[in-house]
Amino acid sequence: MVAASTGSGEEQSPTSRDESPVARPPSDAVRGTSDRDRSDGWAIDVRHAAKTYRRKIHALRDVSLQVARGEIFGLLGPNGAGKSTLVKILMTVIRPTVCTGTLLGRPIGDRPTLARVGYLPEHLRFPSYLTGRQALDYFGALSKVDGRTRAQRIPALLKLVGMTDWATQPVASYSKGMRQRLGLAVALVASPDLVVLDEPTDGVDPIGRKEIRDVLLALRAEGRTVFVNSHLLGELEMVCDRVAIMNKGQVVRQGTIRGLTDDSRRYEIVCTGAPTTPEFDAELARLNATVKRRPAATPSAAPPTAGVDLALNPGETMISLGSVDADVAQPVLDFLRTRRITVVSMRPIRQSLEDLFLATLREAGDSGPGATIGSSASGRQGR
Repeated sequence: MVAASTGSGEEQSPTSRDESPVARPPSDAVRGTSDRDRSDGWAIDVRHAAKTYRRKIHALRDVSLQVARGEIFGLLGPNGAGKSTLVKILMTVIRPTVCTGTLLGRPIGDRPTLARVGYLPEHLRFPSYLTGRQALDYFGALSKVDGRTRAQRIPALLKLVGMTDWATQPVASYSKGMRQRLGLAVALVASPDLVVLDEPTDGVDPIGRKEIRDVLLALRAEGRTVFVNSHLLGELEMVCDRVAIMNKGQVVRQGTIRGLTDDSRRYEIVCTGAPTTPEFDAELARLNATVKRRPAATPSAAPPTAGVDLALNPGETMISLGSVDADVAQPVLDFLRTRRITVVSMRPIRQSLEDLFLATLREAGDSGPGATIGSSASGRQGR
């Protein structure tokens, strides 16, 4: 992963940034909440954020979301949903059309507060002639980390992201995944309270993704807040406490993964030797269970048929219960045992984050990529 601190304050180190986004002072459109009114429970509290580009391209439309301190929060959505635009507004890389909110309890854009944020842009670039160690030292100096602290912290960070053996090699020789790893170290060099990561595992191999997940979990254990924007839904599902789903510049769902998928939780019982009679199905229906089968003679390439599940082995029957309450499942198991039907497996099931994401976009109707062009949500898409 690649990351960079947004450090600010009295300058005692180099001030220029090599090819990295330059943070701008907040515009009048960013209205911070007063100290008296702010909620100390939120690391990020964004309300009614909007961003409109020329030709009335609505990148963000009335976006509000809250990220609690000490949690890992995932932001997901299709291409052009506005995720990176929202992140860049938080980091003052771009100015919003309008935005009310706070970052770590201070108005969005407050420069001393940005010094407490580690930021990984989507396309962070390093001076290619520097070694990994030099690049980390360079960004540490930009983040106002003193030389003695950098000397102590850099070896530990290189080890944390698995880049110790490459520390003396020029960044120009790094693969994309290695640059991402180095960038994660850069984001952490100032020991930030909030870490904002825009597509952090892009180009990273499965081993690297696992190591990055471990780092994020360790940051949460230390009480730090992590805000992640990623397309890799499986990765987010394994680490996030809460998520928000964006589409066409709006937040359409927000909450804990368990809360958002609670309605989909159920038991699935797979068995063999079950009869295929209407009477058998009716008995299960009275127990609030539904039945799917794969007859023994069904070929794997058969077209989909109502009541037939090709994920089952031939001759198997799957019984679904719309509950994960053991008291509800017990009568069904008793019913199967009295008929000498073999239970192959029984497991609790819930909707995956990917399934939730796809279902949410289907409910939204227009799930194609791009922002909205025009004066309303019904405008055509910007590609």
